[in-house]
Amino acid sequence: MKLNYNSEIIEIESTLPVIPLRDVVVFPHMIYPLLVGRKFTVKSLHKSLDRNKQILLVSQKRATDDYPKSGDLFEVGTVARILQVMKMPNDTFKVLVEGVLRAKIKNISKQSGMMSAEVELIAPDECPENREIEALSRNVTEQFTEYIRLNKRMPDEVLVSLASIEKYHQQADTIAAHILQKIETKQKLLEAFTVKEQFSILSDTLKEEIEILKIEQRIDGTVRESLSRNQREYYLQQQLKAIKDELGQFDEPGAELDDLYAKLETEEFPDEVKVKAEEELQKLSKMHPYSAEAAVVRGYVEWILGLPWNKTTEDRTDFKQVQAILDSDHYGLKKPKKRILEHLAVIKLSGKVKGPIVCLVGPPGVGKTSIGKSVARSLGREFVRMSLGGVHDEAEIRGHRRTYIGAMPGRIIQAIKKAQSSNPVFLLDEIDKIGKDFRGDPASALLEVLDPEQNSTFTDNYLEVEYDLSKILFLTTANTTASIPPALRDRMEIIHLPGYLDFEKAAIAKIYLLPKLVKEFGLEKLTVDFTDEAMLKIIQDYTREAGVRELERQLSSILRQTAVKLAEGKRLRKLNVSSRNIFKYLGPARYSDKNIKLEPTLGYAIGLAWTDYGGVVLPVEVALLKGRAKLTMTGSIGEVMRESATAALAFIRQNYTQFGLKDNFFDRLELHVHLPEGAVPKDGPSAGVTMTAAILSKLTDIPVRADVAMTGEITLTGDVLAIGGLNEKLLAAKRMGINEIILPEKNRKDISDIQEDLLSGLKLHFVRTIRDVLNLALTKSPYVRKRARISRPGARSIGR
Repeated sequence: MKLNYNSEIIEIESTLPVIPLRDVVVFPHMIYPLLVGRKFTVKSLHKSLDRNKQILLVSQKRATDDYPKSGDLFEVGTVARILQVMKMPNDTFKVLVEGVLRAKIKNISKQSGMMSAEVELIAPDECPENREIEALSRNVTEQFTEYIRLNKRMPDEVLVSLASIEKYHQQADTIAAHILQKIETKQKLLEAFTVKEQFSILSDTLKEEIEILKIEQRIDGTVRESLSRNQREYYLQQQLKAIKDELGQFDEPGAELDDLYAKLETEEFPDEVKVKAEEELQKLSKMHPYSAEAAVVRGYVEWILGLPWNKTTEDRTDFKQVQAILDSDHYGLKKPKKRILEHLAVIKLSGKVKGPIVCLVGPPGVGKTSIGKSVARSLGREFVRMSLGGVHDEAEIRGHRRTYIGAMPGRIIQAIKKAQSSNPVFLLDEIDKIGKDFRGDPASALLEVLDPEQNSTFTDNYLEVEYDLSKILFLTTANTTASIPPALRDRMEIIHLPGYLDFEKAAIAKIYLLPKLVKEFGLEKLTVDFTDEAMLKIIQDYTREAGVRELERQLSSILRQTAVKLAEGKRLRKLNVSSRNIFKYLGPARYSDKNIKLEPTLGYAIGLAWTDYGGVVLPVEVALLKGRAKLTMTGSIGEVMRESATAALAFIRQNYTQFGLKDNFFDRLELHVHLPEGAVPKDGPSAGVTMTAAILSKLTDIPVRADVAMTGEITLTGDVLAIGGLNEKLLAAKRMGINEIILPEKNRKDISDIQEDLLSGLKLHFVRTIRDVLNLALTKSPYVRKRARISRPGARSIGR
């Protein structure tokens, strides 16, 4: 189609490249700057530049669509020509385009990574002059003039350019392009093909916009009037204050200011704090006492004067008493308590807290938080605790700047004010569960808090003055070190708290838990007696944990039932709980079934795993199915464990002759590896030897011993690598009655850290290669003396 555009003949093609637009509608006769960055739009731009610089600009129905389809675009767009292209540093293009005329899309196709459309060109409505069109034009022009006058965001120069336009359709497009409206309204104007329809829509739209702008102007006037009234009130308040001063009368806000000045004079504060407080108090004295800014300044002064800048507590000097308190509060945990005592001894002798921060790592319920309380009690210091679980905002640590409404100091400073001591024992609980998002990284903010070289000059965003944290004894707790950021972990010394053995749990229950619960439930007058057999039965059949929280809940259940009987008026003098009457209180045993096979089984091996909640026994099951060289894994298995299974299978396929297997044994086979309890996520490399034993057992028809558990990472060359969580894994095996365990040789050095009570009764085998594992774990060695005969192609046998 040929078009006379501004005294220039332009030939427009019926098929054009397409650029979808977001939140903008381009009108004919208007020049727009566009930013082109999406790959398919860049290709459309290059295509247009290579041809005749003509392009179809169509608005998207939803601006959030990054890759719109044909149904996501409006049917009517604008054919434009490209005037200027500028490449930006980030590989995007700034394009200057000029709208030419409307076009209706007939068909959209996508080829070579770009969109193109076959269009029906809509010629401008060159309507003859008549009174109706002239009246509409004048009405819309007057309305637009009023709209520009009321809308401060629109320049007056628009009216000058509009006055020079003679053609009605160009007038309508110019006004439509300049009104600030939603994309749907502008698209409706673009889809109006006659001048009369365009002027009608513009008239209704401008009428509604003018009414809204008048309301906004009225509201703005009311606000200005209110501000003037407030200034008048402030002037009168100042006069009233002067009159009261002459009469010797003082109001309550003035007395409050005097109290703050008195506190500043009578108590000891660092020089920097005094200077800052005096500056703020001078500002406060010149403000209206009930203004919003005065409340902010008053709150700030109260905060900095309320902190214990020079207040400390004296540490307990009798070190034997410190040790006695730790021993009386916690049963067992000899090595953790020994390391804590070493740390406290250094603090006592040097007189300052230096060195790495102690991080207590262990499964839930082993007493990490309560150890922090015991340390504070043993030293005679105040104790404060801050839970970091789920903290995502850096301001939780450093505080908010005072420019924000409702700003407060961070939780570090808040806890110190609560303790009213500048040297408390500060427990940062659940440091491994700290979060991170767009509001900042709290873990990075903790680096300054926990670094002894930096925390003497800690600056909270709210306080704006330095606070010395070097006197504080920081302790942290975590269930695992894996999720602690490396830079933060580097500033801490890890102390592992292992899970408790059954006899330790029984002792804790009798010495600590039962007396505490009896007092809580008001049963002091009742004689409570649990036999040793009953306590062990509760531990073994009703709990499955590394700590003692579930045990405490079971004991609470028994005592609550007793409390109900007493409340009903029954006379009880003694509560006797034995292994015979536990069922009456707690019902059937929850964990009586050990959930493992007791006889040697083909394709079934028992592994050991470590989780955030302690060690667990991890059976591995293998099934052989008809298929085509496929490895299937089920049981909520993580990526690392999948890779271990792949490595185990690769080792077997690589050494098939040693096991008497055919060279093509895997070609017509699907190997299914399953780890029971599919709802529980499992991951890690330490199940490598277990999966190797289970797979090879099924392939060679040799059962795996049911009285042996194993753990270790396997390599493609058959080496067995070290694993972590050894204490928890041994504890899990002993709990399940498995006394023979296969461990990597590289873990032999870790045995010295294991309690003797845990090792008692266990038979440990240390292995270097998978050959050693298979010879111990299977009922007979899977290795053959002679090289297996190579099978003919197509043979189905997978055994030897």
